[in-house]
Amino acid sequence: MLNRILTLTAALMVTLGLAAQNPSQEEDLDLQYATTLLKAGSPAPDFTLNDLDGKPVTLSSFRGKTVVLVFWATWCPDCRKEVPDLKALYDKVDKKKVAFVSVSFDRSFDALKSFAKENALPGTQLFDPLGKKDSQVAASFGIHWIPSLYLIDKDGKVVIGTVVLDKIKKALAK
Repeated sequence: MLNRILTLTAALMVTLGLAAQNPSQEEDLDLQYATTLLKAGSPAPDFTLNDLDGKPVTLSSFRGKTVVLVFWATWCPDCRKEVPDLKALYDKVDKKKVAFVSVSFDRSFDALKSFAKENALPGTQLFDPLGKKDSQVAASFGIHWIPSLYLIDKDGKVVIGTVVLDKIKKALAK
């Protein structure tokens, strides 16, 4: 009887240990919210949007650098909560090799500009006045949830598309 209890206890501990290492579908937000994002190896679609100074910026102008591409909006609580972690990540990377590009789906340019100034947002801030729902950029990247993030290699290929910033951090560390 004692052997059976020990065996069941050991099996339960192994199962719980594996569950802790491999999050369930409910715990992995990508399985819920990132299913439509571009897959690794896909070319990142090029686009042109205006920056906070009203100047057009194309994604392809960052070729030669790894790009952390963030889709977000100031009205999104999860997006706002992620800002300090993005800033911390930005502070750790080599700016000669890694660029941060954020695409805002705010409807108000003034709201974005004010938030960016107050929060010293890192990298290049771009404005998509069509909002997430009507944006051609969002559609081309499969964005249905924000924040959504991509890591794009120096050749313009997707390394990872995710809604989990920690996955970007880990991919950058490799």
